[in-house]
Amino acid sequence: MTERVQLSPIGIIAALGMIILGLTVPAAAQSDSLSMLTGLSKGEWTIKHRDGSADRKVCVRTGEELIQLRHMTSGCSRFVVEDDASKVTVQYTCPGNGYGRTNIRKETGALVQIESQGIASGLPFQFVAEARRTGSC
Repeated sequence: MTERVQLSPIGIIAALGMIILGLTVPAAAQSDSLSMLTGLSKGEWTIKHRDGSADRKVCVRTGEELIQLRHMTSGCSRFVVEDDASKVTVQYTCPGNGYGRTNIRKETGALVQIESQGIASGLPFQFVAEARRTGSC
């Protein structure tokens, strides 16, 4: 014999509320604002790699140019992991060309620290760098 469990109307409403909350929180966390990056000074930035690799210059217009330094192609999808006033972390996938995860920590509007790792053109990469605004584009 099977025992039937009756749910109270309050229990049903509570369960529905939890389901709705569970669906809306990830959507809110997926905001693409990246407000810390948009607050960076626009212009030419110099990337200095900690491992002694050659410096690289990047023209920063939105700040997002610093996310995919090893994947400069468009068409990559992004997932914002963290978006704070002083730090952003973005995971991205570039179909047919690999993926990466980049953490950018703001020291000032013209100086950030970058850590990135992933796979580019079939090979793993990892780097730590400092990016500093050095002029106009």
